[in-house]
Amino acid sequence: MIKIDAEGLHYKVLNEKIRLLLKDGHREIFIKGVCGQRYIGAGISDSDVKIEIDGLPGNDLGIFMDGPEIIVKDNMQDGTGNTMNSGRIVVYGNAGDIVGHSMRGGEIFIKGDVGYRVGIHMKEYRDMYPVIVVGGKAGNFLGEYMAGGMIIVLGLTGGRCVGDYVGTGMHGGTIYVRGTVDNAILGKEIKIFDVEKGDIERMVPYIERFSSFFSVDMADIWKERFKKIIPVTARPYGKIYAY
Repeated sequence: MIKIDAEGLHYKVLNEKIRLLLKDGHREIFIKGVCGQRYIGAGISDSDVKIEIDGLPGNDLGIFMDGPEIIVKDNMQDGTGNTMNSGRIVVYGNAGDIVGHSMRGGEIFIKGDVGYRVGIHMKEYRDMYPVIVVGGKAGNFLGEYMAGGMIIVLGLTGGRCVGDYVGTGMHGGTIYVRGTVDNAILGKEIKIFDVEKGDIERMVPYIERFSSFFSVDMADIWKERFKKIIPVTARPYGKIYAY
């Protein structure tokens, strides 16, 4: 594994260094001293690449990413996995707003809490299926305008699991929330259902990965039941844009 010291580097310089190393054939990169540099991993299309980050990356980590694995040993700012196509992002702390914005594939695992509008505009197409697993709590507007994929919120950090306006404008995909969810916080386009056997089978592989990454006992996770949140209205705002 080759190392980069990012302390004091402008984000453009850092990203150029990463691309040059990949061009030279390096496939495992460790970056230390990261503090706010944006766009790390942007647009990289190689499933053999692994980037490990020690520090606090800036906005849009993994934007347009198509294949690599990025591991962040600290917290994240906003826009993690923005419009990513495939690959995996693992964050050992908290993450900011709009995690998975317009995400089209791949997996994001957050150990702690996340901010507002997580999963906004997520979508799926054929075998491209995006998944976000949040270990802690999620802020307001979770799954806003969501059109596909899966979000799992475990609420392991305690307190209220999700914020207000869950699924506002949602017209595809599924949100699974561990514990209770009050109907009063839901967008008008969605409803809450009990999980069934098929739902459990869909969640298990991702919860197993979450448990493995963060050394969380799966038995503790399954002590509480999950609720399924899905849309019951197709294209709720279609007429606003089409007519």
